[in-house]
Amino acid sequence: MRNFRQTTQIILWITFINLLTSCFNDSNEVIKPGIIPEPLSQQINEGSFLLDRNTSIIFDKEFSQIAEFTKAFIENGSKIKLSVNKTAKTISFIKDEVLQGEEAYQLLVKPKGIIIKAKNSRGAFYGFQSLRQLLPATFENATFKNNAVSIQNIEIKDAPRFKYRGMHLDVGRHFFSVDFIKKYIDLMAMLKMNTFHWHLTEDQGWRIEIKKYPKLNEIAAYRKETLIGHYSDQPHQFDGKKYGGFYTQEEVKDIVKYASDRQVTVIPEIEMPGHSQAALSAYPHLGCTEKPIDVATKWGVFDDIYCTKESTFKFLEDVLDEVMALFPGKYIHIGGDEAPKTRWKTCKNCQHVIKREGLKDEHELQSYFIERMEKYINSKGKQIIGWDEILEGGLAPNATVMSWRGISGAVTAAKQHHDVILTPGSHCYFDHYQSTKESEPTAIGGFLPLEKVYSFNPIPDELTKDEAKYVLGAQGNVWTEYMKTPEHVEYMAFPRMVALSEVVWSDAKNKDYDNFKLRLENYFNRLDAKNVNYANHLSEVSGKINFDNGQYNVSLKGSNSKVIKYTLDGSEPTINSKKYKTPIKITKNTTIKAASFNTSKKVSSIYKQIIDFHKAVGKNISLDVQPSKQYSGNGASSIINGIKGSNKRYGDKEWLGFAGKDFEVTIDLGKETKVESITTRFHNGRGNWIYAPSQVVVSFPGNDEFLPLEIEDSKENIVDLKLDTKVTTRYIKIKVVNYGIIPPGYAGAGNKAWTFIDEIIIE
Repeated sequence: MRNFRQTTQIILWITFINLLTSCFNDSNEVIKPGIIPEPLSQQINEGSFLLDRNTSIIFDKEFSQIAEFTKAFIENGSKIKLSVNKTAKTISFIKDEVLQGEEAYQLLVKPKGIIIKAKNSRGAFYGFQSLRQLLPATFENATFKNNAVSIQNIEIKDAPRFKYRGMHLDVGRHFFSVDFIKKYIDLMAMLKMNTFHWHLTEDQGWRIEIKKYPKLNEIAAYRKETLIGHYSDQPHQFDGKKYGGFYTQEEVKDIVKYASDRQVTVIPEIEMPGHSQAALSAYPHLGCTEKPIDVATKWGVFDDIYCTKESTFKFLEDVLDEVMALFPGKYIHIGGDEAPKTRWKTCKNCQHVIKREGLKDEHELQSYFIERMEKYINSKGKQIIGWDEILEGGLAPNATVMSWRGISGAVTAAKQHHDVILTPGSHCYFDHYQSTKESEPTAIGGFLPLEKVYSFNPIPDELTKDEAKYVLGAQGNVWTEYMKTPEHVEYMAFPRMVALSEVVWSDAKNKDYDNFKLRLENYFNRLDAKNVNYANHLSEVSGKINFDNGQYNVSLKGSNSKVIKYTLDGSEPTINSKKYKTPIKITKNTTIKAASFNTSKKVSSIYKQIIDFHKAVGKNISLDVQPSKQYSGNGASSIINGIKGSNKRYGDKEWLGFAGKDFEVTIDLGKETKVESITTRFHNGRGNWIYAPSQVVVSFPGNDEFLPLEIEDSKENIVDLKLDTKVTTRYIKIKVVNYGIIPPGYAGAGNKAWTFIDEIIIE
């Protein structure tokens, strides 16, 4: 008998080597365990169980559906037909009330049988999912060719860390078929995720049939055309093609039942008061101006939102009556995010409500709106979830907060003893780029690699042990502005969903990213069998800048199972190039190119890093205001390390992001130095609330010279700034003045803009 934690690396390496020889092994060779998400406790025992036609399934009555699911998976995925003889070897589903945790299970595989114990059907289903991963991946696509298969003897005791383990999908921006929604739910269920957040209404399309208001499906479900390219591309261009669709109530019922059979609860999101332009296109009288308006054809945040008139509340109550009848779960998500108050400020009706209800301002009016809808939803036996903006103006009494703008919303809500779900953009927004490769498909922006998802801890440090009890779990979000096809959704969601599944299920103390990557390489075979278009960046080379005793060097990292070959002259690396062993010393302008290789060929894309070895590289730098935590790069030195960030991906490690603040950069060159030019640049991705500053002031402490530079209002994605000067100085001070309030009609209107600064080059 061996302890799994002590032997898992050896076992997984053996598994990986075997997989290199044959991705789909159809022999009776035992599949070595590498379960994702990693179980709480598992122990490998000697020997195996032979699953063949002499095997039957027995079960307690409560687990009949799970047993049938298991039987169908085995028989549909192979040539094995299970016996009806109950005296044969058995797969047994047994109810065990003693187990700790509502979703806990135990899985025991022995030579004479397999036993799955659980308190309820959820635990039994998760026990099956672990058993599923002990079978060859070819069971997933019914290509297993043998009449028997050996299963490793193992004992697993398992239960989830969090009770809310969610994935979101936006179908408002792009519409996806019922078959794809079911596939998405299937893939969630395999990873023991238990909540599907279905974002059904948006400015760009209303996606659920409401029988009382047919214009929602005749008008609001379709837009006349769609934006081409990225929102930040100027001028905006459109495809001129009508686009849309909606799910009938029968289709919704079918999907909800399908999810329930896989222990997944579906939470519908009906946006209010913002993100409602599609609904207003069908029923203009629900808006403040009551003027006709089209379904939105581009992305962003729009001023036209629901008015706080009585007819609006009647409409929403009627809509929710039909919605709540379709979704038996506890929660209804009502959005509450990104609702500009522009129309409310000039609306006689809204101002009357503010006065009538004794409210202070439009923020409290939004709180009134949310609380009123909450009371109605509560009266129907349901509870609301809203994005963290519902905190503004006062939190509705029984609301659950979904914290997306960092973790501050979660901290505030938990300290008020409200349930919270963590879904911060920094770790859970799967519409962000996941690789620095320029060939990556267009995304909204940001940078969220797999390792960062895996590193996420849903319990904020600011919470006490008692307050942490209000954290229900976490959720990955897939916003589909730039995802037109199911294949693109899969590429963005996987394998990041796999990493998140382990974050929300497994014991945080045992997290080991290298171990996870080995198991993930094995799990890819299962995704291949299910025809999932996942992103595989595991073999990609990444680089990290280090300064050690004044020496600038670059360390490279790739897959543990591959070697890295590199060049320093800009040429393409080959199998014969220099093998990377130790950090590369940099003393001049250099172009590093590197790639991962197996024994015979290149198996990754080319990593390329251009290093501009200018006068400020490695020098001391300070900031009077610290950047936002999620956009802090590798610290202040990120902007004088000789490396420019991506023109599109402001979330990479080279950009520093400041939320609505002026800031000052001071560079100490160490001694009096002749400076002939200062160059820097700012991101200007307005669709992401990012604007170039209004002014930059350069000064040289100790000298009288200072240079205020006004920046022209630009729509370019990157704003470059170069100052030619002839000065000898030790210190350079650069003050950056924030753009200010985002104007009406733009994403984030009414909020202070973000400022993102990249490399400051001193020559």
